[in-house]
Amino acid sequence: MAESLFENYATGGFGKSLQPGRRPALLVIDFVRAYLVPGSPLYAGVESARDACRDLLQAARAAGIPVLHTNVQYQPGGRDGGVFFRKVPALRCFETGAHPELAAFAEGLEPADGETVITKQYASAFFGTTLASTLTSLGVDTVLIAGVSTSGCIRASTVDACQHGFVPLVVREAVGDRHEAPHSANLFDLQAKYAEVVSLEQVKAYLGKRKADSE
Repeated sequence: MAESLFENYATGGFGKSLQPGRRPALLVIDFVRAYLVPGSPLYAGVESARDACRDLLQAARAAGIPVLHTNVQYQPGGRDGGVFFRKVPALRCFETGAHPELAAFAEGLEPADGETVITKQYASAFFGTTLASTLTSLGVDTVLIAGVSTSGCIRASTVDACQHGFVPLVVREAVGDRHEAPHSANLFDLQAKYAEVVSLEQVKAYLGKRKADSE
């Protein structure tokens, strides 16, 4: 009998568990209306992930951990988006002033006062931004990751979180993609190599325990 995918990876030495630290932050990646408005070139049908992300955001705020959000913005013409902008024409909806109704944060996921907003031009929230230094200055050791899309900005940001020395916890219900196939494949690969893919309930329990321990 041929070995399964999971058996194959386990035999290869992948999938060791990472233990979350004591200083988490929540990173909500690109949860803007462009992914939620039918007719948008980036519409992805990720309403369930949005709802879970709202729940996660409330839990993070209740636990008093740092919360950071990202969005995407380009100068008119997209020169600052380089090859990425040329590769994905749908990104034109993030040109400054082009479609403010699509670039706006999703309802219920708007940054609160004091929460950091990182504006980026590329897939990873770390590339060309102050994210790593901001997390380091806050003493963060673990990053809870939510948002869109799983195969793009979530994956790129999660890999970079790992490479910057933060333990990434990808919250399964709170990330989404336009199709189940790349969504599932990338969650599998992130779990195998770079991160822990965890449930929303696991994260709530982790935040609750952390809050209780600090009181």
